Amino acid sequence: MENINLIYVSLEQIKTTTIGVYIHRELNEADASKNAVLPYVLRRGCKLCPDSGAIEKYLENLYGAQLHAGVVNMGDDQIMRFEAQTIQDKYAAGGEPLTEDLLRLILSVMFEPVTEDGGFKKSTVEIEKKNAKERIASVMNDKRVYAMQRCMEEMCAGESFAISCRGTIDGVDAIDAADLYDYYKSAIVGSVIDIYVCGSADEERLRAVIEEKTFGAEFKPAKIPATPLHKKSGDVKRVTDRMEVTQGKLSIGFSADIAPQSKDMFALMVMNSVFGAGAHSKLFNNVREKLSLAYYASSGTIKQKGIIVVNAGIEFENFQKAYDETLAQLECIQNGEISELEYKSAVSFLVNAYEAIKDSPEQLHHFLADQRVSGTNYDIDYCKEKISAVTIDDIVRVSKRAELDTVYFLTGEGE
Repeated sequence: MENINLIYVSLEQIKTTTIGVYIHRELNEADASKNAVLPYVLRRGCKLCPDSGAIEKYLENLYGAQLHAGVVNMGDDQIMRFEAQTIQDKYAAGGEPLTEDLLRLILSVMFEPVTEDGGFKKSTVEIEKKNAKERIASVMNDKRVYAMQRCMEEMCAGESFAISCRGTIDGVDAIDAADLYDYYKSAIVGSVIDIYVCGSADEERLRAVIEEKTFGAEFKPAKIPATPLHKKSGDVKRVTDRMEVTQGKLSIGFSADIAPQSKDMFALMVMNSVFGAGAHSKLFNNVREKLSLAYYASSGTIKQKGIIVVNAGIEFENFQKAYDETLAQLECIQNGEISELEYKSAVSFLVNAYEAIKDSPEQLHHFLADQRVSGTNYDIDYCKEKISAVTIDDIVRVSKRAELDTVYFLTGEGE
């Protein structure tokens, strides 16, 4: 199936089947806002179900199935996504092919949209433009998310990763129904489309549904967008924003320069776990608990970019102390000051997280898509094995590659 990949994973231990469709697009300023609006417009009607009411009735007849649209990014890959779920076919009272019927709806939404005067319906597009702008504005209301987004904007300025997958207000305002439809027509046949089905289904019958609903589509060669690693250049960036906030938000970006395909990526993940990923970590136990310098303090990795980012909520006056202590905890790791308890807890935390993915179809979709985007294609057991093999020496070694890049602080207007 040209451009379309069906990935079926049997999950007999749960009672539902989940479908995740990932449409891979290059993250760029010209298209980001269109991609942020398009899946929601498609979700509102298709040839099989011409409006939202008909879609909801169709889903209700599939034993209360669900269908959600959205957009995310993994590195420089902006992904238009559809997630759907229904009960497994074997639990249907009348033996209905629920998974096939649900997939048929999703593909109709994707390939048979409702049009009007040579474009999408203007009223539908205007509604979804309004909703898109509300999603953009909502980031401002979540200051923790906002601070991290601003840190990444500053750290990766000039790179595609600095662009928000939600688009911009101006970009959304510039969209009209005819232009969006023209963009859709090229995007739907010019993208890699991955369809993940996790649960219980007949794989060959699913392939037949895909071929039926895409018959006649003239696909063009497409690849999953590549993401270059972030490379630190110049002095450390230090950025302060002032807003009407009662709690400061500190976000610190480190460049590790380790690619997802590198054998050191697993060591970086364990190092991050020791540093700030959980209640066992140095940031939690020292910056938050012992010294009471933060309401929360954690770290995470953005593996497609080779970035570690720290996020903390602090009192304004504690900025310097929280900043200094964060760097001090990283230095402890670099000096090999890692207890056996910290090491074992960090490894166990990650191994358990991987194991939990097996029982969550939504997490499994995301894991598999992450592997595809990263070009690794590892399975869960392989990841667990590699995590368990990481040593304290490995952690110390990769920690020394973490280079301070950007310090972002959101503080009060009068501070």
